[in-house]
Amino acid sequence: MTKKVVKLTLEKETKNSVRYKEVPEEGTAPIVGSLYVQKWFAGASKNIEITIEKKD
Repeated sequence: MTKKVVKLTLEKETKNSVRYKEVPEEGTAPIVGSLYVQKWFAGASKNIEITIEKKD
């Protein structure tokens, strides 16, 4: 199993959600790209982190 923490920053707000854009580590390609999170959860957060775990 491999875990990866992905950092995202606020890109755009829509009516009910917030779009975050991935901030890739230098020299690496994005893993997620953009991610929509519902406003009730995101609140006023400008930056979020998600953890992705591969289970092979």
